[in-house]
Amino acid sequence: MATTSDMRLPPYVAPRPRRGTGTRTDAELERVRKMARVLDRYMLDPIVGLILPGAGDIVGSLLGLYTVAIALRRRMSPVIVARMLLNLGLDALIGIVPLVGDVADVGFKANTRNAELLIERGETGGRATAKDWLMVVGAGLLFVVAVALAVFLVGKVGSWIASQF
Repeated sequence: MATTSDMRLPPYVAPRPRRGTGTRTDAELERVRKMARVLDRYMLDPIVGLILPGAGDIVGSLLGLYTVAIALRRRMSPVIVARMLLNLGLDALIGIVPLVGDVADVGFKANTRNAELLIERGETGGRATAKDWLMVVGAGLLFVVAVALAVFLVGKVGSWIASQF
């Protein structure tokens, strides 16, 4: 028979693992890892891009926005989010080119890159590194040069066409 002192004890509850011990898993990060593995390692992203040229790459990029949404919810640095969007944009741009783009898409692995950014930078509190800043600033400068070159070429072609009449 149980004594009165036994009846007063609360039911046994297993202790929670302490922070940083590695015994606790983050469900969101596991989903991000699994999605990156399916899209990049199992080559679902390039296969969909091959089957649906153009549209498949857009679908792949939209699926990749899940990782970006997690980064935003975790208040990661805007520079890291911009780098993730840059990875997805490059993946879509590369993949749009039929066949060649799909082969290149196998090697680029934007979703894996974004998952690594989320996990690595999440451990440092979501702060951007110098490499993150260089990538985003470099992409911005490249964009400005590309637009300037396009405007210059359109002007040259326009003046050449005008001189033909």
